[in-house]
Amino acid sequence: MIVKLYRHLIARYASLAGLWLCLLFFCLSLTGVAHAANNVVTAARVWPAPDYTRITLEANAAISYKMSVIKNPDRIVIDLENIALNQVIKSLADKTVTDDSYINQLRVAAFKPGVVRLVVDLKAEVKPNVFTLSPAGDYKHRLVLDIYPLNDPLMAMLAQRDNGTASPNGVPTTPAAPAAAEPVAIEPIESNAVANQAAGKNNERTNAAVQKYMRQVTIALDAGHGGEDPGARGATGSLEKNITLMIAKKLKAKIDAEPGMRAVLTRDGDYFIPLHGRVVKARKLQADLFVSIHADAFTNPAARGSSVFALSERGATSASARYLAKKENESDLIGGVSLDIKDPLLARTLLDLSQTATINDSLKLGKSVLGQIGEINTLHKSHVEQAAFAVLKSPDIPSILVETAFISNPEEERKLSDDAYQDKLATSILTGIKMYFATNPALAKTKLAME
Repeated sequence: MIVKLYRHLIARYASLAGLWLCLLFFCLSLTGVAHAANNVVTAARVWPAPDYTRITLEANAAISYKMSVIKNPDRIVIDLENIALNQVIKSLADKTVTDDSYINQLRVAAFKPGVVRLVVDLKAEVKPNVFTLSPAGDYKHRLVLDIYPLNDPLMAMLAQRDNGTASPNGVPTTPAAPAAAEPVAIEPIESNAVANQAAGKNNERTNAAVQKYMRQVTIALDAGHGGEDPGARGATGSLEKNITLMIAKKLKAKIDAEPGMRAVLTRDGDYFIPLHGRVVKARKLQADLFVSIHADAFTNPAARGSSVFALSERGATSASARYLAKKENESDLIGGVSLDIKDPLLARTLLDLSQTATINDSLKLGKSVLGQIGEINTLHKSHVEQAAFAVLKSPDIPSILVETAFISNPEEERKLSDDAYQDKLATSILTGIKMYFATNPALAKTKLAME
């Protein structure tokens, strides 16, 4: 009797224990599902570029990850922890383009509970760099994967230029003439007659003053913002990054049409380049001038007019200049920069700021350009302003930043979106550049060390 009673109690408690265990596992599974879905990817983007390709995942909270690189075939594997597999992250597989220099395809799938695996199938061996970004601008938490080539494509372009072979992105296709070579002349400008007519100014003095160049000159054109960094936004939705690229491309075409002059673009598509990367690229290309093109916004939509800025070592020349420099220098926060990537030219570029002579030349260039822009648009300030713009910190290249107009002003936004007006802007900047060279001829330039 007692034995039967014990057996009954054991069976009863065993069933209760089993029930409790089932409830416990069920609760744990619910917790696991909730935990896995706790962080949700809200946006997924791919930015292919000649220099590198960037993959960005944006989420409600910081994304935990583990990355590994696998060979034969080459691929990058990233395990995203505590991430729900939703349609947004699945859409990455459809975002690759056939002409991407580095990515063959992207694959996304659930690897195990709470873990989503992203596989990047590569076209060749690369140097990946993955990092996270805290919320900035309109962005939430981001995980960024930058895929760089093993060899710097810019150095390959320079080698092609030195060898006299064709090269992309506007790099001169013939070797630069040595200092002792026969000078290359800029023709007394018939094109200026057209430019001056468009600008509404008689440039006879400029034509008479045009001097011969000792060699072909290279002008770096920097279209502000790009990729993850849209720049300012107009009242009707225009993006600064698109406006600046269109103007830069028009200006490049006009410069390339001039004898003895060539332009290169720091970016020729919709992708992000860090501020220091733009400066370093111009220095590697041994540019004679650096012109950064912008169309900024202000808190007051009535603000209007064009401006030209040069670097200052002693603080901004006005409160508005300080405000604009602060906004432009925040591009790296919004676009997303990894502090682990260092360029061999970066230290020299950013630390060597004893550049009084270069700043003086920048002011001369800025004055010439500002005078020409003033013929087609109201000037925000009638003189070249100065502030600590990071993108102007090249110690050996005269550099200016052109604020073409305020995209936050509805009337100026309409102008900036107009193809004919963009063409006038490009013509006025070119005329200013030629006026600068008329009294400041480009002499032999010492080749930069590329170590």
